Amino acid sequence: MDRSVERVVDLVDPDANSLRNSTVEEARRLLLTGPPEAVRDLRGSFALVAREGTTVRMARSLDRPLRYFLAKRAEGPALFVASRIDELYHALQKEGLDEQFHPSYTRMVPAHHVVELQVVGCPDPEPTYRRFLSPGRNTASTDLDEIGRAYVGALADETAEWLKTLPEREPVGVSFSGGIDSGAVFLVTYHGMKALGMSLARLKAFTLTFGDGPDLAQARAFLEPLGLGLFHEAVEVEPSAIDVDEALATLEDYKPLDVECAAMALALCRGIRERYASWRYLADGDGGDENLKDYPVEENPELTIRSVVNNPMLYQEGWGVGKLKHSATYSGGLSRAAARTFAPARKYGFTGFSPFTAPDVVAVAESIPFDALTKGSTERLYALKGEVVSRGVKAVTGMEMPVFPKRRFQHGATTEGRLRERLGMTEGELRKRYLARYR
Repeated sequence: MDRSVERVVDLVDPDANSLRNSTVEEARRLLLTGPPEAVRDLRGSFALVAREGTTVRMARSLDRPLRYFLAKRAEGPALFVASRIDELYHALQKEGLDEQFHPSYTRMVPAHHVVELQVVGCPDPEPTYRRFLSPGRNTASTDLDEIGRAYVGALADETAEWLKTLPEREPVGVSFSGGIDSGAVFLVTYHGMKALGMSLARLKAFTLTFGDGPDLAQARAFLEPLGLGLFHEAVEVEPSAIDVDEALATLEDYKPLDVECAAMALALCRGIRERYASWRYLADGDGGDENLKDYPVEENPELTIRSVVNNPMLYQEGWGVGKLKHSATYSGGLSRAAARTFAPARKYGFTGFSPFTAPDVVAVAESIPFDALTKGSTERLYALKGEVVSRGVKAVTGMEMPVFPKRRFQHGATTEGRLRERLGMTEGELRKRYLARYR
């Protein structure tokens, strides 16, 4: 006879939740007793586990991972929940259950879903997934000024809410390349702090450089015409700081672009930490590319412009929960890649924030009629983000935001040649190197 679970081991640090309109306990009760749609009303960043009897529910925001592992025991199964795969592994080791472990047996809670398990023993329970974020699509007009005002307005509102929660004298950093996304985050942060009467001496824009990448010059070219160059600080790092094993261990994934991005984030966070021992808050532009579908379609043979503009939240969530190509171990899209920013920040003691991942901002992005605006043209799609964001920044802040061509974070801090010298491995090689950690 099946026995009910006697233990749910919640290893998620409750202090890592940054809820603005609820306590963690209130949010857990909401998750357990309310409809999935109620989770949509939680403001901020969260990873939640709630249990009543044999029912366990889990949910997270887009900006952070939440993982679980179901272990077999003679007295009944036990569910382990954590932010990281290695936390699950070490917990199983302590219980003498690590022979059951393999990284591929862990499961990621997909963003924007309530995952429910009835943990009652053999056979393994099948989780159910219910959406809590289902934004309307293609509901906005094709007026780019209106779209920009709505999109950056939501971005600015989210940023202002976050700023109000910070301790009065805590400094505020922005990971800054001078690109569209980090540029918009810096400008709405500056605008918000000014509007709220906060001291602007608390604000800095940090740019990672290995001495040979193009981002440093771009960042200066962005800020100086606006008279904001005094907020800029270059974080100069030696190329030897790019460490593939550190990136793999921190990210707990093996996709090459995400490994590269995580390596850059680690170098930046470590560089800031070496200069400022007590700095805590660091904002970034993660999610901006995903919201405005700004990735080169040609680089992925699985994609066409039609699939990009017609699949709901494709870049945020991948092909979708329950679809053939969805990874239960890692989830998909930014839902998978959130660890590339979250994990390096946590490792070095930062609390990260990206307003682009907030449901209200994602919802505005989903309302944009991409198909009508692009008419099947990838060139129009790639130009769209600059048009929308620059018009929105002008409408919301009054500032003329410079717009530079898209460049990935890892390709701006150093040259692609030097990056390949340190991280030039195939996905298969990276996967082997990562999995070898658990032999």
